[in-house]
Amino acid sequence: MGWFSDSGYWLGRLLFQRGLAALYLVAFLVAVAQFRPLLGERGLLPIPRLLARTRFREAPTVFHAHYSDRFFAAVAWAGALLSASLAAGVGDRVPLGAGMALWAVVWALYLSIVNVGQVWYGFGWETLLLEAGFLAVFLGNARTAPPVLVLWLLRWLLFRVEFGAGLIKLRGDRCWRDLTCLYYHHETQPMPGPLSWFFHHLPRPLHRAEAAANYVAQLVAPVLLFTPQPVSGAAAAFMVVTQLWLVASGNFAWLNWVTIVLALPVAAGPAATRLFGVTAPHQAPAPAWFEALVLAATALVVALSYRPARNLLSRRQLMNASFEPLHLVNTYGAFGSVGRIRHEVVVEGTTDAVISGSSRWEEYAFKGKPGDVRRMPRQFAPYHLRLDWLMWFAALSPSYAAGWLPALMERLLDNDPAVLRLLRGNPFPDAPPTAVRARLYRYRYTTWRELRSTGAWWHRTLVGDYVRPVVRAG
Repeated sequence: MGWFSDSGYWLGRLLFQRGLAALYLVAFLVAVAQFRPLLGERGLLPIPRLLARTRFREAPTVFHAHYSDRFFAAVAWAGALLSASLAAGVGDRVPLGAGMALWAVVWALYLSIVNVGQVWYGFGWETLLLEAGFLAVFLGNARTAPPVLVLWLLRWLLFRVEFGAGLIKLRGDRCWRDLTCLYYHHETQPMPGPLSWFFHHLPRPLHRAEAAANYVAQLVAPVLLFTPQPVSGAAAAFMVVTQLWLVASGNFAWLNWVTIVLALPVAAGPAATRLFGVTAPHQAPAPAWFEALVLAATALVVALSYRPARNLLSRRQLMNASFEPLHLVNTYGAFGSVGRIRHEVVVEGTTDAVISGSSRWEEYAFKGKPGDVRRMPRQFAPYHLRLDWLMWFAALSPSYAAGWLPALMERLLDNDPAVLRLLRGNPFPDAPPTAVRARLYRYRYTTWRELRSTGAWWHRTLVGDYVRPVVRAG
């Protein structure tokens, strides 16, 4: 180990960079598949409309120079191809400067997408991917040992992710303090997975143990990241285990997976390499220009860490916030409050020429969010269904959907092919509906007895109209 680098962490760096590149690939593929109906020129929240009212310094993005749906697709596909090449190890087979350039281009392309993504990209896993991706630029490649300073910056990022999430819970909903939040969370989380029903029906003492383990993982283990090995490695490994538990219990996009890859450089440190009997490849001393860039990046991150660090100490802690448009150092947190009941917005259409109490309404099926009570929830994460996720927020309050739900219903009246590709099925394949509406339902998990007798995973009860019938203009 030298003053600048430590070859004992080569395996952790390898796992981190390959894993992060794979997550970048998923994120770009999500953009390719979903941008046109959500953000395109005829999208629910069109990018050109955003660009007309923002300046480059407010939201740095290549799309200020030019926007078209075709250009967006080219940017997203370029990011996907570069991410795939990095996941395959191309960054380790090219000269150090070229490898850094590949990581920097991928980061800049995804930043360009996030900064025009509006509410569809307004979640912590977006800024977390960007912040981790920025640090990956300065980790070097197989030709040099990992820089110690950047390894510590990765620990600082992992600390803020976990510790911020722990503090937001401690300061937030009372059910976290009395260890009862998991009585409800598996049922009311944004998009349950195939095992969420079973997690919900665990005995309540186990739910309390889950909540207590959450505090250990998010308030104790992060502090231990700054202790010597093997204690720090064990703390990181414990975080990996708890994140895998979250992966199994729900769909949280790539939030858990980025946290896992952040923990790998610590967990797969010198002790792990000795345990598994792997030896570091030959690595040359870092060139002076690389050391200078790492020192400059470290100074920048340290300077920008002031406001996120102050936020951790604040009684009015912000959750998932950025303080500058490059999203280099951010705040994180999740589920400071937990809902006790679940509501779902169900969108329906009809082909009846005259709307009356006897009209026949057909339900639109979404890919991930609960709808058909007999359909078992699916596993999608790390892939992210952006519309399904926002529908959960719409059920919390109409204000969350005011900017895009009216446009969604207009597109359904037109049988818009791009929007319909976001859904699992179209009940009107031959002709568009004459009217659409949205209704609010109360959903709850069925009991074991109800599941066996009816085959239904959910029980739902109508609450009332959410959006009254909307008809095509003209």
